[in-house]
Amino acid sequence: MLSTSFDLQDLLASQKASGEPWLEFLRVPALRAGLYVLAPGAWDHQTPHEEDEIYYVVAGRATFEAGTEVREAVAGSLIYVAAHQPHRFTQITEELRLLVFFSALSR
Repeated sequence: MLSTSFDLQDLLASQKASGEPWLEFLRVPALRAGLYVLAPGAWDHQTPHEEDEIYYVVAGRATFEAGTEVREAVAGSLIYVAAHQPHRFTQITEELRLLVFFSALSR
């Protein structure tokens, strides 16, 4: 695959149809990407990942916690998390729609 494109509305429809909060839509040797959707009041069950990652908040409102850091996560936020760092979204007050990008490169 040299290139491809994705439509966010199609991804949201696929994620909703799956009944799961996580939909991986890209996996290539050096990168993974997915859509993560959490309803208001949902519990984020994440555990630390093996890869560095970036979240882009497409829509919604929540609090993001990583280590001792706490910050607001709102539409337009970009959040970087280093590999193995405990983190999660809390206090989700509006449906949270996140694009998530994982580096698959070895550290």
